[in-house]
Amino acid sequence: YKKTAYILRREYGLFNLFDNTENCELEFQNFFLNEQKIEKCLDAIEVFCNLAQPAEIFNDLIKELNDRFKEHGIGYQYENGQIIRIDSQFIHAEVVQPALQLLNNRHYAGAQQEFLKAHEHYRNGNAKEALNECLKSFESVMKVICKKRQWSYSGSATSKDLIHICLNHELIPDFWKKHYSSLSNLLKSSIPPARNTMSAHGQGSDVKSVPDYLVAYMLHMTASAIVFLIEAEKNL
Repeated sequence: YKKTAYILRREYGLFNLFDNTENCELEFQNFFLNEQKIEKCLDAIEVFCNLAQPAEIFNDLIKELNDRFKEHGIGYQYENGQIIRIDSQFIHAEVVQPALQLLNNRHYAGAQQEFLKAHEHYRNGNAKEALNECLKSFESVMKVICKKRQWSYSGSATSKDLIHICLNHELIPDFWKKHYSSLSNLLKSSIPPARNTMSAHGQGSDVKSVPDYLVAYMLHMTASAIVFLIEAEKNL
């Protein structure tokens, strides 16, 4: 409680989270119970959970926390030390969670950090930044695979270049090429263009707004691509 209260005070620029409290435990509890801004409540949960010991009882409490979120239709889950915004329980369970599990590997540490950063930006409403992190994570996964397999690539290689290298080295099996002839186009056209056209270049005099549903789609597409690429590399 003391550490959590200290971190929150420092982040919010406050001397006290809640006035007239006898100790840090009450200070934190009163703050949480009286805070009206959902983002600050989520901050409190995230900081507290990250500071708690990862014992068996802690894992049970995290499971209960996520079950309570689901039970009450709260569109968030605590995953990999971070509160993640979710818009579909099914997609989260079938796509995002597997991607996070596969990225939880020292080889993919950079890609994991970028993918989680994309979710953090999405949660905070930073749509353009979320798209940028999606692409970075997507590219990082392909670069790791190329490095592991000793496939040469330029330091300035773009996502299109990296996809081409992966295709040339049969990361996608032949029978998938025949039955899913559009897979290459899907990988090339889904993630990179949305970032390139909407977030990576100057927006001129008009402010471009990236809608949440597009960001959610791109996050899920990124997760799907990550799962496919890592699993395909395992089975080469």
